[in-house]
Amino acid sequence: MSPRKSMNKVIEANFFPREPELDFSSSGSTPNAFGVDGKRRILIVDNDRDTTRLVKILLERTGRYSVLEENDATKAHQSAQNFRPDLILLDIVMPETDGGEVAAQIQADRELQRTPVIFLTALVTNSEAKAGLRIQGHPFLAKPINIPELINGIEENLGRACSVLGHS
Repeated sequence: MSPRKSMNKVIEANFFPREPELDFSSSGSTPNAFGVDGKRRILIVDNDRDTTRLVKILLERTGRYSVLEENDATKAHQSAQNFRPDLILLDIVMPETDGGEVAAQIQADRELQRTPVIFLTALVTNSEAKAGLRIQGHPFLAKPINIPELINGIEENLGRACSVLGHS
């Protein structure tokens, strides 16, 4: 490995410090409507660890969200069952299991089927995403992710979910 490449890895590792991972493997108690400390729970599923880490940091800095990262699409459904997210951000193109398959698993699960899903994809342009098109009935945002647009999309979809479920 070249010294420059090695240096970049050190900088990245120090720039994005890893926090201890929360264990949601045994749900034990049912979370309240606003998750941990009154924050909305967001599950982000993307095989790109840098993307999930950055989005997690930026969303949690707003003080409104508790974010769980899942970088293995084959474990996404189980993570959703354990974490009980209020919304799922889901990449489409991933190895082994794509986002469409994960969304189908979520929709087939009686406990999760009303959980809003927003697809994240580099397969479309920003103008296509803004046109209100949907993929498998779900809204989507174009990558690279624009954080203010992401937050607007999250809030819009959480609002829809609350009105469907009868919450105010």
